[in-house]
Amino acid sequence: MFKVRYIDLSGKSYQEAWDFQTGVHSEMIQRKRMGQRNEVHSLILCEHSPVYTLGKSGKESHLLLSRQECEARGIEYHAINRGGDITYHGPGQITGYPIFDLDEVYTDVHRYVRELEESIIRTLAHYGIKGCRMEGYTGVWIAAEDESRRNRKICAIGVHLSRWVTLHGFALNVNTDLSYFENIIPCGITDEDKTVTSMQKELGFELDMEQVKKVFRKEMQGVFGFEPMA
Repeated sequence: MFKVRYIDLSGKSYQEAWDFQTGVHSEMIQRKRMGQRNEVHSLILCEHSPVYTLGKSGKESHLLLSRQECEARGIEYHAINRGGDITYHGPGQITGYPIFDLDEVYTDVHRYVRELEESIIRTLAHYGIKGCRMEGYTGVWIAAEDESRRNRKICAIGVHLSRWVTLHGFALNVNTDLSYFENIIPCGITDEDKTVTSMQKELGFELDMEQVKKVFRKEMQGVFGFEPMA
């Protein structure tokens, strides 16, 4: 069983959170280079101010605003080294960055992504929302109930690994203002039968962000089997 410390960086800008997580990531890699074990891992949760992030396999054309328009609307923009395309982070969304040394857990990136998805699926189930995986796509979805509805992405996942130490993570829409997604092609997905959603939209009421974080931490602990640090 590995140990995980919990860090909440809500209220920090995307750049501040990025600098923090890359610092933790670099420290873990440096310990490995020195032949030391990483006995303590980190789970960082954030609630960012509005920002669009573009993954290394994404297209800038999927941002439907100019950089000047983003700046005028108070939206940051960052091209980063995670997998995937463009997405949005902002208030009402839980963005999670697990910094795990998978050499101490299991060296299987596909299993790691599946277990991130499972942690989200179980969190949604706690609130009566049936999340699922969709073949050919990462993240967590809500399947269309009938032909009049669309498949709805509720959580995006994009990760990066260096020497088996994880970086980046997931973005779960809780009370997210979904209008920000209208300015991008979310995750580069243009299928007419797919869109984005939030827990608030599915349930019809606003949720307590701190409570959702607590539920997620408990569910992630159950899936990954780590020991939380006090």
